[in-house]
Amino acid sequence: MSDKYVLTIDCGTQSIRALIFDKNGTLLCKKKREFEPYFSNYPGFAEQNPEVYWDNLCIVCKELKEDCKEIWQKVEGVVVTTLRDTCINLDKENNVLRPAILWLDQRIADNVAEFSNIENLAFRAIGMKQAIDISQKKGKAYWIKQHQPEIWEKTDKYILISAYFHFKLTGKIVDSIANQIAHIPFDYKNKCWPKSNTSYRWTLFGIEREKLPLLVNPGEIIGQITKEASELTGIRQGTILIAGASDKGCETLGNGCLDTGSASISFGTTATVQTTSKKYFEPIKFMPAYPSAVQGHYNPEVEIFRGYWMISWFKSEFSMREMKEALGKGISPESLLNERLDEIPPGAHGLILQPYWGPGLKMPDAKGAIIGFGDVHTRAHIYRAIIEGINYALLEGIEKIEKKSGEKIVEIAVCGGGSQSDTICQITADMLNRKIYKGQTYEISGLGASIIGYVALGVYSSYEEAIKHMFKRTKEFTPNVSNAEIYRKLYKKIYTKIYPSLKNLYKDIKEITGYPKH
Repeated sequence: MSDKYVLTIDCGTQSIRALIFDKNGTLLCKKKREFEPYFSNYPGFAEQNPEVYWDNLCIVCKELKEDCKEIWQKVEGVVVTTLRDTCINLDKENNVLRPAILWLDQRIADNVAEFSNIENLAFRAIGMKQAIDISQKKGKAYWIKQHQPEIWEKTDKYILISAYFHFKLTGKIVDSIANQIAHIPFDYKNKCWPKSNTSYRWTLFGIEREKLPLLVNPGEIIGQITKEASELTGIRQGTILIAGASDKGCETLGNGCLDTGSASISFGTTATVQTTSKKYFEPIKFMPAYPSAVQGHYNPEVEIFRGYWMISWFKSEFSMREMKEALGKGISPESLLNERLDEIPPGAHGLILQPYWGPGLKMPDAKGAIIGFGDVHTRAHIYRAIIEGINYALLEGIEKIEKKSGEKIVEIAVCGGGSQSDTICQITADMLNRKIYKGQTYEISGLGASIIGYVALGVYSSYEEAIKHMFKRTKEFTPNVSNAEIYRKLYKKIYTKIYPSLKNLYKDIKEITGYPKH
């Protein structure tokens, strides 16, 4: 078989990568560009000009072409994977009308459409009325309608970053079903836009059907790279663009998780635990299972919204000394902080953190909590408590997924920033009391997108075959029995009781201070 390659574009919140893996899962070429994640004109706002993503895509592709000329000529397919819940307004000439509002944005709309009396009764009957109201107000389309009506009136298409890239590369506004993870009226169970004009989803998100893109299945061909896109990116004109999946969905595929007996944990800005299932089920009511990169499957997921963002928060607020020391040693601050994890015992001498740094649909009044302080505690204790707190929340998610799937998750793959630390991986194995493993590359999302591409090109006949050849476990971590027992007791006797014990206080705080607003 002659060599053929897949070019993967992986666009995240803070950087974009152009990657080429071979059919054995070896990363042959990589170029990365970092950019400011967003700008904020008002507190809580997070916006980015879509041109920032596109311009940097063009740069990394041209740099990759220059560095890997021989391999570049054998690229036969391109797959895009991007950040989620970040939409762009295009006019009838497909010009960008305003900056994209990122998933991190905290603004809410005051004026939203009314549900029918029957719908409101149904939402109250299932205990989701408050959650529905919060989700509706968080929809950025409603905010634009309220505050920038002239923009919404000019909006011909309202699309995700993935569809924007597809348009810039092929001239077609088409997106993958497996990318539709946002405040949009997508029917996740049936993997389509709602067929009924009376679906509550249209009222929930306030987006007209004609403004939404054509959808195709992951692995299908969207189109070919145009002459203009070829000149800007260096990608050969006529190369096919293959529909991919979201960054988290590609991570789950790239980690080799194809059933509910395994799961993928992403230690990202938003930490997530995700599995793959043929059956549709919602680990948390009203939080859908997303379409998987694998056709006919779903990715049930639980997310910790602020996740490893808390590490950045901790560094900027509490770790100036460590940051200066790390600079002097020529290492990253995370590396130095991770070394200090070993100085602190499991349970951080009784310091326990609950990482509800942002309210959730089912816990709209929730706030973060750190309990158990004593004079023994240092910054290193707080750092370990953050790591442990995120893992406790992920364990909650795992238990929710297991309850709904009816199957035990026996092993877990990890990826994202925290997975680079063997200490964090071992802590995770101890806390979850399951085998933890990681693959041969940090670029797991890119690997997953490449798997989609190689199956689409016919190099492999199935995802199972592709994973067998392309994903390689490089490290495994087994639980320490005594540590696992400490964490089990802390989780059952302390962690799971923190929110029930404090939720009324959180409500009082909100009532007295007016924060957070909903």
